[in-house]
Amino acid sequence: MGAYRAEDDYDYLFKVVLTGDSGVGKSNLLSRFTRNDFSHDSRATIGVEFATRSIQCDDKIVKAQIWDTAGQERYRAITSAYYRGAVGALLVYDVTRHVTFENVERWLKELRDHTDANIVIMLVGNKADLRHLRAISTEEAKAFAERENTFFMETSALEAVNVDNAFTEVLTQIYRVVSKKALEAGDDPTTALPKGQMINVGSRDDISAVKKPGCCSA
Repeated sequence: MGAYRAEDDYDYLFKVVLTGDSGVGKSNLLSRFTRNDFSHDSRATIGVEFATRSIQCDDKIVKAQIWDTAGQERYRAITSAYYRGAVGALLVYDVTRHVTFENVERWLKELRDHTDANIVIMLVGNKADLRHLRAISTEEAKAFAERENTFFMETSALEAVNVDNAFTEVLTQIYRVVSKKALEAGDDPTTALPKGQMINVGSRDDISAVKKPGCCSA
């Protein structure tokens, strides 16, 4: 049997949201990550798109449910339901359009206003393949990420550079947060989060959960 199991067989489900200005490549990042090597599904729900992909962390299968804005960000009207239960976020800007980087601060504030303090945030400079059009230096973005205590990576959805790395790093860091909280509670993480219970990364209603044994997804 291979390292990966059936689509419905996972240990953790983490909701990750994509945010940032319209046209920065969020949907392309999502499709590049979810359509490669693993089975995935996508559907529309409450006006947003989401797709899934599973990765392995230690000996656990972590399934990401990644939500895309489906154009809502054009109207600056992303609803609180979009953010609810998210334990990770990719905040995306376009390295060739400075205004998209300027707006990162507003998106970051919105993220933090609507999610738990423990959310794992990755600042993503997309379209890094357009080297001759670059408007934001790696150093400038890295300095911002350090100031705001977020992770940072530059990607190219077109050339498939760092896309897997960005998503995988976010999911791995979420998994570490969950494991650390379990350890701080004095429990072994494998027993502290029994299957069928919600993962309380945050205090809000959380879509991110531990899979119930023998349960089939609808």
